Amino acid sequence: MLYPQSNTKRELIELNGIWSFKLDDGTGVANRIYEQKLQGTIPMPVPASYNDLTEDARVRDHVGDVWYEREFYVSEAWRGKRIILRFGSVTHYGKVWINGQEVIEHHGGYTPFEADIAPFVFFDRKNRVIVLVNNVLDYTTVPIGEVNVRRDAAGNEIRKQDYFHDFFNYSGIHRPVRIYTTAQQYVKDITIRTDLRGQTGVVYYKVETEGSTNVKVTILDEQENVVAESSGLHADMEIEDPVLWEPGAAYLYTLKVEVISIDGSVVDTYNELFGIRTVKVEGKEFLINGKPFYFKGFGKHEDAEIHGKGLDEALNIKDFSLMKWIGANSFRTSHYPYSEEIMRLADREGIVVVDEVAAVGLHLSLGAYASSNKRNTWQTIQCQESHQLAIKELIKRDKNHACVVMWAIANEPAGEEEGAYEYFKPLADLTRKLDPTRPITIVNYFAASPTTCKIHSLSDVLCLNRYVGWYAFGNDLEMAGRVLHQELLAWWNLTAKPVFLTEFGADTIQGLTSTVPLMWSEEYQCDFLQTYHQVMDKLDFVVGEHVWNFADFATKQGIVRVDGNKKGVFTRDRRPKKAAHFLRERYRNIKDYYYKTEGN
Repeated sequence: MLYPQSNTKRELIELNGIWSFKLDDGTGVANRIYEQKLQGTIPMPVPASYNDLTEDARVRDHVGDVWYEREFYVSEAWRGKRIILRFGSVTHYGKVWINGQEVIEHHGGYTPFEADIAPFVFFDRKNRVIVLVNNVLDYTTVPIGEVNVRRDAAGNEIRKQDYFHDFFNYSGIHRPVRIYTTAQQYVKDITIRTDLRGQTGVVYYKVETEGSTNVKVTILDEQENVVAESSGLHADMEIEDPVLWEPGAAYLYTLKVEVISIDGSVVDTYNELFGIRTVKVEGKEFLINGKPFYFKGFGKHEDAEIHGKGLDEALNIKDFSLMKWIGANSFRTSHYPYSEEIMRLADREGIVVVDEVAAVGLHLSLGAYASSNKRNTWQTIQCQESHQLAIKELIKRDKNHACVVMWAIANEPAGEEEGAYEYFKPLADLTRKLDPTRPITIVNYFAASPTTCKIHSLSDVLCLNRYVGWYAFGNDLEMAGRVLHQELLAWWNLTAKPVFLTEFGADTIQGLTSTVPLMWSEEYQCDFLQTYHQVMDKLDFVVGEHVWNFADFATKQGIVRVDGNKKGVFTRDRRPKKAAHFLRERYRNIKDYYYKTEGN
């Protein structure tokens, strides 16, 4: 799906700002409240999570429907054009009405959706948009969850959302809401793939249009010089001696597509940024542009105080600045697709991204989040259809981003349970069919060991989340190092595939210090990380390390978390712990390429 833009043929307006908001009492849809102006509302910013923005626990912990509303005008000049209303994301389900008429609904909380609202708008007066947002997770959604219902002493129904992932279930309109226009003949989609043939860059493009198949395609460099031209809906274009997109040294070309009508005039245009680079897994190496790349960075979250998961451009800039300061070259979008704005920023900043769908918590026996009633995950959940849709929408949205080098199609599923292979094999095949140019992975949970895992063959890179030295062998880092070393060797001997430590970390309270490393202290966090570094540096098939986590983040309440997850090397308000300085010393001395080879 193309990112909305304003250009010589397209206009765009923002609907971000203060909307009207109210909780649903369970009767909103039945009473058709979307047909009239909402009553009894409070102000609510968009984009933002609504949970932390009032002093009302009913808002923070609400389970079910909420309503958003705002008014807008449509220009008379837009008559006869497509008028597209687009949501960056609504978590986890959204249904939209314009002037009382339903126009679109969408399942899935982290990918965009849009509809042509031209048939529903007024040109001579205000228009009203109402959005129903629902945050319920069940066994058909990704992520999965379950709603438990009880009654209080007065007989009132109390609903509680349980889920099997370790981050707070923030809800709301999390990303920008925009209206943009196109002509009736327009660019629907663009797919770009790049390769290298010697010193020549090869750019394959495919354009989907509506109303006209006559297009002109031009590639511009960063100085807006024309470097290649073509026509037709698909072709291979060549660029001699291209400037490659490299980690830490991004270079972005522009593919300009113009739709030409029967009279020869240009009726629509779209400019898609892209980088020329290659990605390949070969033997024990992960290659970018033919060179062995070493991932150094973090698992992250879209999470901050007050606005939760709502888009914050200032926070994104700060996070990227901190990543550059510490010497990181990559991150994983754990555990859902991040905003399009973050992906565009990663393209521009040369940050490598492992792009993950929201298939987290697919493990009904996972530690503190497990039910006491043990169940086989794959016989219980019914979310494969939602999972397929999530993969399709992620690849459709992010396929042209140079920063994306690998798709992660799940995080910590029950890979050791019967039925796991049958569940994931069609999803892996689908991902490779949709994008044969990037490797894929299923991020592994420790219970799916080399002797029990049933799905490791589906991954091109073995991405492992490991917490020996914390959840197991806590305060025994010598033993943790030995156990980790033995397991990594076992994975290599079994699969001969590169290994990537995508999570490892220890909860740490900023300011808690000790002369000897005690769990939860800043010293223990540093010693924990050093233990893992010593193991990984001995093994040439380990291609990367992502510390869990970049920054502390919110979780649901419980005895295993005190004010959230504290494994960040930065606090939630982005203050460095000692581990940040420790990692900075390491990461700034590890080159992006050839770290594990003689070419370093």
